[in-house]
Amino acid sequence: MTSAAPVATPVDPMRRAWRNVTVLLLAQALLGAQMSMIFIVGGLAGQMLSPNPCIATLPLSMIILGSAVSARPLAGFMRRHGRRAGFFVACISGGLGAALAAYALTAGSFGLFMLSGLLTGIYMAAQGFYRFAATDCAPPEFQSRAISLVMAGGLAAAITGPLLVRLTSDATAIPFLATYATIIGLNLLGPLLFAFLDIPRPPAPVAGSASGRPLGQLIRVPQIAVAMICGMVSYALMNLVMTSAPLAVVGCGFQTADAASIVSGHVLAMYMPSFFTGHLIARFGATRIVMIGLVILGAAGAVALSGVQLGHFYLALILLGLGWNFGYIGATAMLTRAYRPEERETVQGLNDAVVFGGVFLASLSSGGLMNCMGGSAQAGWSAVNLAMLPFLVLAGGALLWLMLRPRETAQ
Repeated sequence: MTSAAPVATPVDPMRRAWRNVTVLLLAQALLGAQMSMIFIVGGLAGQMLSPNPCIATLPLSMIILGSAVSARPLAGFMRRHGRRAGFFVACISGGLGAALAAYALTAGSFGLFMLSGLLTGIYMAAQGFYRFAATDCAPPEFQSRAISLVMAGGLAAAITGPLLVRLTSDATAIPFLATYATIIGLNLLGPLLFAFLDIPRPPAPVAGSASGRPLGQLIRVPQIAVAMICGMVSYALMNLVMTSAPLAVVGCGFQTADAASIVSGHVLAMYMPSFFTGHLIARFGATRIVMIGLVILGAAGAVALSGVQLGHFYLALILLGLGWNFGYIGATAMLTRAYRPEERETVQGLNDAVVFGGVFLASLSSGGLMNCMGGSAQAGWSAVNLAMLPFLVLAGGALLWLMLRPRETAQ
């Protein structure tokens, strides 16, 4: 008698979803620490290397530009080769970017420091896909929670990133050199971690199968368009203010350690609410949570404009982080409910290209507003926070328009 072929054991969807959420949460916690490290020291290192203080934050803008340019190609690469391969490539790019930044510091080259930002931007774009990857194999009722839990991994990054900056920023004769060496080490952990990811490669499209709506039609879907606007504004305004904050703190007479502590509080506020944001979205709806996020971002600007004591910086940056959490995670949840499965990579890549494009413009403006408006750190800090207003009006107006549409056309 011949033995029967073994029957494949069905994969438990929730078990797979929890495995992937765990891997992605750890990636957010460990690898994600490099982003808070870079945004703490990047502006200060840029100020040290830059021939003009008005462009001190330009290297940080290059990171955002790298993210915006690479988001759609990276989404396409993941479509063809899978999430794991895409995240491997991102870790390599992040490590190379940190290595080039370290070399630029030793060579005193502002141009090479900017170029390193483009490579780092590829990693940053991939980190943005962690939240989407969490939903790939998750049952629909678990998707909002999966996004929220993965984003919660940033809580550990909020602690370890600034701590590593404090330990490494002055550890070598050249400031921040050890910080970038540490970032290289973080990226080396990535391939080991992503080896445990269990997201099947998407099947190759079959001739005659549904390929999704054209791009021009997708961006006219109200929920997709408004989700992109709100996600872009939430992230761009957070970046605008956060990029300038270390320069403002030091410029107002405080220490680099104070700036690191304030950014640490900010990043904690960005990610700590993620433990319950998914539950709030499930209970009250994504659009309401996004609106609350926009209101909190406005409150952050008001606090920042009210004074430049350490307490003002702490409270403004904490509110900024909380507003980003509600606005960005809520917009992501809105987006994932607005497209068909075959449109996943197209919409996700377009969304992150739009979001990081807006963030690039905000980051590009940050240094000029901070260093070249009014002649003092306080005047520059005020200019940065006043710049938030028109964009909050834009996002709030778009969201109200969506909420007031007939129920059957708004999700």
